Amino acid sequence: MDIQFNKNEDYNRLKLSEVRQKLAKIHIGGGKKRIEKEHAKGKMTARDRVAYLLDDDKSQIEIGAFAGYEMYAEHGGCPAGGVVVKIGYIDGRQVIVVANDATVKAGAWFPIAGKKNLRAQEIAMENNLPIIYLVDSAGVYLPMQDEIFPDKEHFGRIFRNNAVMSSKGIIQIAAIMGSCVAGGAYLPIMSDESLIVDKTGSIFLAGSYLVKAAIGENIDNESLGGATTQTAISGVVDHKVKNDQEALDKIKNILGKIGAPDMAGFNRIEVKEPKKNPEEIYGILPVSRQSQYDMYEIIDRLVDADSFDEYKADYGKTLICGYARIDGWAVGIVTNQRKIVKNAKGEMQFGGVIYSDSSDKAARFVMNCNQKKIPLVFLQDVTGFMVGSRSEQGGIIKDGAKMVSAVSTSVVPKFTVIVGNSYGAGNYAMNGKAYDPRLIVAWPTSEMAVMSGAAASKVLLQIEEARLKKMGEEITPQKEKELLENIQNKYNKQISPYYAAARLWTDAIIDPLETRKWISLGIDMANKKPITERYNVGAIQT
Repeated sequence: MDIQFNKNEDYNRLKLSEVRQKLAKIHIGGGKKRIEKEHAKGKMTARDRVAYLLDDDKSQIEIGAFAGYEMYAEHGGCPAGGVVVKIGYIDGRQVIVVANDATVKAGAWFPIAGKKNLRAQEIAMENNLPIIYLVDSAGVYLPMQDEIFPDKEHFGRIFRNNAVMSSKGIIQIAAIMGSCVAGGAYLPIMSDESLIVDKTGSIFLAGSYLVKAAIGENIDNESLGGATTQTAISGVVDHKVKNDQEALDKIKNILGKIGAPDMAGFNRIEVKEPKKNPEEIYGILPVSRQSQYDMYEIIDRLVDADSFDEYKADYGKTLICGYARIDGWAVGIVTNQRKIVKNAKGEMQFGGVIYSDSSDKAARFVMNCNQKKIPLVFLQDVTGFMVGSRSEQGGIIKDGAKMVSAVSTSVVPKFTVIVGNSYGAGNYAMNGKAYDPRLIVAWPTSEMAVMSGAAASKVLLQIEEARLKKMGEEITPQKEKELLENIQNKYNKQISPYYAAARLWTDAIIDPLETRKWISLGIDMANKKPITERYNVGAIQT
């Protein structure tokens, strides 16, 4: 290996170490003292509960661990959005688990908590996945109620989704393991089956203080909505259990008796390890996001050995398309080639840029995968579509639209991995968040924005200088330097993978070595929902 490989490796391992350090802090939730308080009440923490529930000998992934990262500082922060969401297996049956973290503001719902819960429900609906709710929440975080209460994608959408999932036969099981108040009380009761933990669980539309204020009645919370009241008297809840462990065991028993799901029938054979060592990815990915590298080297370290079968290898070379296997699953891969290539005319084409010929190739490949019922995997490292008079006259908008249409109307499950750059319309064409990937993850090297930091900073600097000059301010070289630094610092923060993950534009920031696991588990998940829609090839312009 050369010196540059070693420099790349050191840099990328440091980036990964940074991710792990941040995650370790997030996993503590509201802090060790609050964890101790939960234990003193005889309660398990949200992460304890999820760990007890899921099979520890099978793959599991966490959705939205960085949700809320560096947001809500004025409110004391909201680690992981105050809720833990994991996809895993219970006695071999794949599920998604949503657990309120009572160590974070008593499990109160911040805006990002609502968005994260909706994302979990979206995954359940897209994949016919049973969903388990472990409820322990003080309800809406009142200081921010205007950002979570009334809109279409706010708190109320969760209960609408409860009803929709029930109508589609998607299993929902809820355990009330702490507070469950106000509108939040509808979530467990709109589930198929509900449990409540004696003495620590309670559920009511209004707590004792509000009841006193509203109608003058004096009553304590346990009598108002405790386990005995809501099982033996009101019949609102189905099962009373004595502690957290019994509640989780009960969930396992209920889930263990449900029938097997219908399957989509995606192709899978015996697993082979990649041909080349995946750990070498750290040395291949360059330190600079502007540097070139060969994406075939990444493919060789992600797919099963000898499984890659390239489509139109000599045409549209800035996009690589091909059939492969990942952990035994048949997949169609669409990825950006990140090194400069020559087209058939001998012309040089920039790596990471989508040209007309590559757009056309990718659109046709996506169609083929839909016809063959093969899930799609997009590996993004894209700077955008080619610009300039030659591209415009060659119909780049038309060809780009063809690719976007093919991706938009795809009916096979799609998975997106942001390896490096994810800029502008390239994000869209390569199956960005707006195009319904079943899962979308980012490597620590990723950046997501309308354009690169360097390009955007120059544009923003021009706008700011024009504004200041209009106000009569003189722009000295020193002033220009200060303006540029401020703009770059702000923009670079916005394009970081943490900024995107905090807002759930991605489901996770992952170690590149975990990519195979995420895609394999994702296809296994998607395989639980048969494809009933037909892909309309005629809808794509040719």
